[in-house]
Amino acid sequence: MKELVVVAIGGNSIIKDNNSQSIEAQEKAVQEVALHISDMLEGNYNIVLTHGNGPQVGLDLRRAEIAHETEGLPLTPLANCVADTQGGIGYLVQQALTNVLAKRHNRQAITVVTQVEVDKNDPNFSAPTKPIGAFFTEQQAKELQQANPSWHFVEDSGRGYRRVVASPEPKRVVESKAIRTLTEHDYVVVAAGGGGIPVIQNGDGGYQSVDAVIDKDLSTTLLAKELNADILIITTGVEKVCIHFGKPEQKALGETTTSDMQRYMEEGHFPAGSMLPKIEASLSFIANGGKRVIITTPEKLPEALRGETGTHIIQG
Repeated sequence: MKELVVVAIGGNSIIKDNNSQSIEAQEKAVQEVALHISDMLEGNYNIVLTHGNGPQVGLDLRRAEIAHETEGLPLTPLANCVADTQGGIGYLVQQALTNVLAKRHNRQAITVVTQVEVDKNDPNFSAPTKPIGAFFTEQQAKELQQANPSWHFVEDSGRGYRRVVASPEPKRVVESKAIRTLTEHDYVVVAAGGGGIPVIQNGDGGYQSVDAVIDKDLSTTLLAKELNADILIITTGVEKVCIHFGKPEQKALGETTTSDMQRYMEEGHFPAGSMLPKIEASLSFIANGGKRVIITTPEKLPEALRGETGTHIIQG
C-alpha cells in the first residue's frame, strides 16, 4: 500500500522576488517544483500538494483596488481572491505536473478548489491582525473604511495604512473526503491553496465565505490529519532547521524527536514570524498520529523523502 505524503509549498517558491511576478516566471518556477514532485513518485507514494498564495493574492487585491479607483468597478471580496489564486496557481501546478507525470509515471494531477471551515465565534475575528493588499494614505483608508464599514485598517511601520483581516483557526476541510478519494485513484492532488477559502456554517447546513486569511501551514496540517497522511513535508528557505541560528554555535538538525523540538521551541530558537508556526504544525501532526514530518527546501524534496537531507521529526 502506498504511503500518503502531504507537501506544503510556499507562495514565495512560485513568485521568488519582485522581478518574478509575471505568469511566465511563475510557470518556470512551477515547472521546477513539478520535476521535484515527479522525482518523489519514484518511491511508493501518493501525494497531495498544498501551496501558499501570499504574493499572488496581494497582486489580485491590488488589481481590484486599481480597477475600483480608476474605473469604479466593484471591489473583489477577499474570499474570491483566494479562490481565484487557488484556480490560477492550481492550473499552473496541475498542467506542469501532468506534463511531467504523463511521461514518467502515467499519472495525472488535479486541482480541488478547497473550502476550510472556521468558527464564526473565533476570537481572532475580534482582533484582525493579518495585513493584506496595498498601502494607502490616511485619507484613502478613511474613504475605504466609510465605503466598507466592516473593514479595518492599521498604520504599518510608517509606510502607510493597510487593511487587516482575521486569521482564524481552521476547523475542517470541507472537501477532504473528495481529496482522499482522488489520491486512492492515484491522482496527484493540488488542494487547500492559500490556506483554503475560509467559510462558516450559515445555519441551513451550508456555508458562506468570510473575509479572513487562514495560515497555510495550519490548514495543511489539518488536511494531513483528516486524510490520515503518513508523512507531512513543509518546505521553506533552508535545507534543515537550525538552532542557535546566525550564531557561532549554529547547528542544523537532522533526525530529531518531538520532545527535543518542543524543548527547542520553549527555549526560543524559532522566530514567531517564520519557523515557529512550522514547528507547531509539525508537532500537532505527529501528536495526531502522523509518522514523520520533514522540513526542507523545495529543491531537496526527493532527497529528503529518501532520508538523505532535511530535518526529520518523529515521535519521541
